[in-house]
Amino acid sequence: MAARRRYKSSARGARSFVTQIGEGFAGEGGDSAHVNTVLGARGGPAEAAFATALAQPSPGHTPFLVVLKPGLPVKPFTLFVSKATVTEALHGKLTWGAAQAGVAQGVAESVAAGVIPRALVDALVLIAAVWVSPEARDEEAVYRNNLAATCAALAAGAKREPRTEDVLAARGAPENPYFRK
Repeated sequence: MAARRRYKSSARGARSFVTQIGEGFAGEGGDSAHVNTVLGARGGPAEAAFATALAQPSPGHTPFLVVLKPGLPVKPFTLFVSKATVTEALHGKLTWGAAQAGVAQGVAESVAAGVIPRALVDALVLIAAVWVSPEARDEEAVYRNNLAATCAALAAGAKREPRTEDVLAARGAPENPYFRK
């Protein structure tokens, strides 16, 4: 009965949980990682998006549950959505292997650190949109960068970052790995 009370308490807390959106980038070159996260309550719009994405894969973009090892998905349940079309064997191996493992550890580390409230993990779902470049080659770098980018995205979401002042200060000089003004 005690576990049931904890879950009901967690469910109540999740109902008031405000969806968190985060962005994280780590690494350089083809082995870098870009992760976008949406963390929200089960029974809300995040869960609807989670279920819809899982049920409607498209060629080269097959969403799947993130696992620490086969049969052990992370909590909160996390949906890995590839932002890059998987077209060749190495890119697929790095996406489904190293990147997925990095995201899994990043989610678990975020729960352990309290970034994601441990009491709410059963009442939340997470969507991780992950970029693995088709140019990626280094399995360890892809793993490390996805771990770092996932932790950064979840931390940014929890802190409601970026600050509006930071966005306004950077508005005249947009840049990313593919463009710099």
